Amino acid sequence: MTRGPAAVRARSWGWRHAGRRRWAVSGLDLAIDPGERVLLLGASGSGKSTLLQALAGVLGDDGDDGESVGELQVDGVPPSAGRGRSGLVLQDPDSQVVLARAGDDVAFACENLGIPREQIWPRVDAALESVGLNVGRGHPTARLSGGQKQRLAIAGILAMRPGLMLLDEPTANVDPEGAVLVRDAVVAAARATGATLVVVEHRVALWADAVDRVIVLGESRGDGTGGGIIADGPPAAVFREHGRSLTESGVWVPGVAVDTDRRPRSAASDTLLTATALAVGRRAFAARTTTVVASGLSTALEAGRALAVTGPNGAGKSTLALTLAGLLPPAAGSLAALPALAAGLGPTPTKWRSRELLTRIGMVFQEPEHQLLTTRVRDELAVGLRALRREPAEIAGTVDELLERLRLTRLADVNPFTLSGGEKRRLTVAAAIATAPRALVLDEPTFGQDARTWREIADLLDALRADGTAIAFVTHDRELVTALADAELTVSAP
Repeated sequence: MTRGPAAVRARSWGWRHAGRRRWAVSGLDLAIDPGERVLLLGASGSGKSTLLQALAGVLGDDGDDGESVGELQVDGVPPSAGRGRSGLVLQDPDSQVVLARAGDDVAFACENLGIPREQIWPRVDAALESVGLNVGRGHPTARLSGGQKQRLAIAGILAMRPGLMLLDEPTANVDPEGAVLVRDAVVAAARATGATLVVVEHRVALWADAVDRVIVLGESRGDGTGGGIIADGPPAAVFREHGRSLTESGVWVPGVAVDTDRRPRSAASDTLLTATALAVGRRAFAARTTTVVASGLSTALEAGRALAVTGPNGAGKSTLALTLAGLLPPAAGSLAALPALAAGLGPTPTKWRSRELLTRIGMVFQEPEHQLLTTRVRDELAVGLRALRREPAEIAGTVDELLERLRLTRLADVNPFTLSGGEKRRLTVAAAIATAPRALVLDEPTFGQDARTWREIADLLDALRADGTAIAFVTHDRELVTALADAELTVSAP
């Protein structure tokens, strides 16, 4: 196998997913020299993730996944011919967790590459330490938070020391302190090994000073035109020369703020849900006891108010969100729905039926794939409305409005599982609000969004709040906290 940093070349390359009319990537001419560090940008849906998967050799070769045109090579051969040469961190960290223990998971790729055993465990320990995942080799991967799983996936790539490191939104669900740690670990590894690095990240300011080059992909049009590269060069030059056009297309440009249409707050509101001295936790499969991950939490969800839930990875924020949404029972303390929310039901949301939850508490999970149920985007938005037995005309009108509002109209007949991470997030937000719940709980609602779609989600949530919906959102996005939150609950690390 070729050693050292990898070279990347693309000549008029494009890829279209099976069942799609629009090309995900088209007309791409690209040369990345060995050892370069590149930040790959573009609007949500411009094909960044598709390109990274193609470079890793994980797009199918038999036509079932889609079709390609042109030429894409790593070290002069198709990527699929050199698997193991590249290390890829996907947008969805759950999809990369393979083994039950953290140390074994990090070691998995090293073992597949035939690295001598005496070298593997020192690499594993060093990689876990470098990304700040100090849980020990034997820690169950099932008990890691989403952000911790991201760190685990990155540790696995660092341990295998590939010639080409491909990172897709590596810090999306990582807390701010951890994001800096992850970036520094990745850059240090690239310097130490000489590896070529390609990072897709909406946290542009985090990476701008750590890369040599910024490449911006254009969006492919329905007729196969467009696409390609719309900006390429040193970070400072790209942002200086193309800052305005990049901002208009949705790219986050360092130093350029995104304004939101923050609506006025009403003077009074109904309390819908109260938590008092709440402890939250999860019970592992076949376990008899619940493992408490956070305790001593007291808060309330109020109509027309937005609550931000913040804190470090592993503190229990996602578990709290699932508990507030009535999907997990409290481990201790009190969680009570008041009459304004219960509307004739009892005060315990976990005892409500799923259909009763639909109009009372909506939930957007941290991982979008965990709540996708159908094979068409349009049908996904209609699931809750059909469960409520709404009239077909009402369903069609609501679905069309949500498709348009969240820029999903052209994807209406597409399989949701083939969407980009940012598109999946917008779809799950739209599906949750389709049934107009009185309270809405969201876990990382702005994950994977470009500047344009970030604003649209923020404005949509603020409009719901202004209309009387209670909003609770888990986030590491300080801009969203500033734009939307009326109150903030910080969950401390255990």
